[in-house]
Amino acid sequence: GGTGKGNPYLKGALGMAAATAARSRTTFLSARYRRLVTRRGKRKALVAVARSILVIIWHLLADPTARYHDLGADFHDRRINTTRRTNSLVRQLESLGHTVTLQPAT
Repeated sequence: GGTGKGNPYLKGALGMAAATAARSRTTFLSARYRRLVTRRGKRKALVAVARSILVIIWHLLADPTARYHDLGADFHDRRINTTRRTNSLVRQLESLGHTVTLQPAT
């Protein structure tokens, strides 16, 4: 689907804000851009980040007590269940015909 009709000045401002956020390295929005650009391409990733910024602004304006705090670039990495990820990777290697023996790193 397309982006729909709306204020062209807001669209331009959000586009510039999204491009600036994407250039950063330590923010949640920059990590979101980097995750999306691999699957969707640069332009769609920028539109998605611009929409995320718009949603953040809406929540800040709708609730006067709300405050913004950045989740950090490693937000999704911190949420990964390491044992589930390890088991999944072991199963993938075994399905490719490898024998896997896990040893703790020193």
